[in-house]
Amino acid sequence: MNTAPGLDLRARLDASVGTLTEKAPRGFVPRVGVVLGSGLGAFGDTLDGLVKIPYGEIGFPQSAIAGHAGNLCLGTVGATRVPVACLQGRVHGYEGHSPDRVVFAVRALARWGCEKFVLTNAAGGVNAALEPGDLMLLSDHLNLMGWSPLTGPNDEALGVRFLDMTVAYDRELRAIAHEAARGLGMVLREGVYGGLPGPSYETPAEIRMLRGLGADAVGMSTVPEVLALRHMGAKVVAISCVTNKGAGITQQLLDHKEVQEVADRTRSRFVSLLERIIAAM
Repeated sequence: MNTAPGLDLRARLDASVGTLTEKAPRGFVPRVGVVLGSGLGAFGDTLDGLVKIPYGEIGFPQSAIAGHAGNLCLGTVGATRVPVACLQGRVHGYEGHSPDRVVFAVRALARWGCEKFVLTNAAGGVNAALEPGDLMLLSDHLNLMGWSPLTGPNDEALGVRFLDMTVAYDRELRAIAHEAARGLGMVLREGVYGGLPGPSYETPAEIRMLRGLGADAVGMSTVPEVLALRHMGAKVVAISCVTNKGAGITQQLLDHKEVQEVADRTRSRFVSLLERIIAAM
């Protein structure tokens, strides 16, 4: 796949779609895209008829962060055999990737045929009522990253210059997620996600600031993907796995190993929930 800087975004996306079509099973076109965050990659391995392609073979940028495997998983979900393209891991701006590269993989999946996306992440709890292991459906977000993947020239063939974000997270898909959780006897909380650039965790003062701004959870991803996907007209639902309480809420120090451990403990619940949500789409 040619990703030379001289190619415009649409041309690079179309080249990527060509590569994906060559690597995928004959006739496979995904309708649902899934992004699996830190420690949450297990779902990708449960797809029926699984085909796993390392990012390096398809020109996708790969994360160096633990818990982000770097594979594209293709397969189907449920009795209706919904075709799914699942990203096991994502890249982040704090790793040195440009905004364009951070969202390139999800843009490519949308260009390929994914009309709906389920995004997941590991997040810190800002709302003191959230406990490690809770799952939170995103109702909205605060973009506090200081950058946007929509900065720069705009291609009207991909999306409008001035994007309306009144409904960033699709109401119908959120209702489906709540119904899926009820069917499993699970409590799916709902709240606002604050996106910060990282890679440092927040200070206690920043957690207090986020609470004052209306955030319930905080993380270092997802927001750029939502902007890029909504720009292309895709519908989005997103779920945070709360892996720790924010700095200052308790006296415990924060550690990425803890993030992975809590994500591992919620694995079976999370996989069951994603299966139900996608099958209902």
